[in-house]
Amino acid sequence: MAITERDNTEESRGRSRETSTGRPPFGRPPGRESYGELLKDPRVRPWLERAAAALALILIGTIVFSFRIGLTVAVLAVIADVVRRSRKGTSVDAWKKSSAAERRTEKQLRSLHKGGYRVLHARAVPRDDEGVSDGRIDHLVIGPSGVYAIDSEKWDKRLPVRTLSHRKLFHGPFNKKDRLDEARWEADQASKIIGKRVGFEVPVQASVAIYGPSIPWKVMRVRDVDVYAGNRARGYLRRRPRILTESDVERIYQAAEESLPPKYPSDLDAAAE
Repeated sequence: MAITERDNTEESRGRSRETSTGRPPFGRPPGRESYGELLKDPRVRPWLERAAAALALILIGTIVFSFRIGLTVAVLAVIADVVRRSRKGTSVDAWKKSSAAERRTEKQLRSLHKGGYRVLHARAVPRDDEGVSDGRIDHLVIGPSGVYAIDSEKWDKRLPVRTLSHRKLFHGPFNKKDRLDEARWEADQASKIIGKRVGFEVPVQASVAIYGPSIPWKVMRVRDVDVYAGNRARGYLRRRPRILTESDVERIYQAAEESLPPKYPSDLDAAAE
């Protein structure tokens, strides 16, 4: 998915300068954080919210029924909240707020690991020798049935999706030719880059998983790109014949991880650079 490259370099360098002395801002001794900072910590805040809600439920339950019932309701509420938040979780920080389609596909692909599949999310596609990134593969899947570049799309559900002679894809009145060509280009680039590193040809099949409108087919190849409803992403991969061994999968995965960098480097990646 070609998008404007986000430059986090200056921001990450700024953070490095602020912490280079090993002392937090305002001269606070290391290891001591204010309550305000704890409340802002995304790892701590959910548990503080759960604790407050649990105390309220215990209090209400004790007043209306008994302490035991109040405690039971509070425990069940905390468990339910943990499950709910875990289902919304993602390994790609940049997807947490704006890209529901990518999160939904990521969630489907998690269960494929036990079947021998490896997945890389949000990988940049280098375009030239300077490493300039002009594209993004939402999900690069390497498994027994081959290698796939899956782009997740959220389209307006009010507009129908149709094809013409397996050469054109329309979303309402809009011709999606450029989108399909872009997906195929990304997959071709990944194939060349990975193949060069492992020393043998690695075909990468481009595909687009569409969320929103109804898709009147299971899987259709349009301009050499597989197109299907987003909720079929897992089944799309599982129903294909095995062509790669376990060692092939691991070797290709390592090559892809090394040659296709994360589109959105984490703070840890930025610090390493």
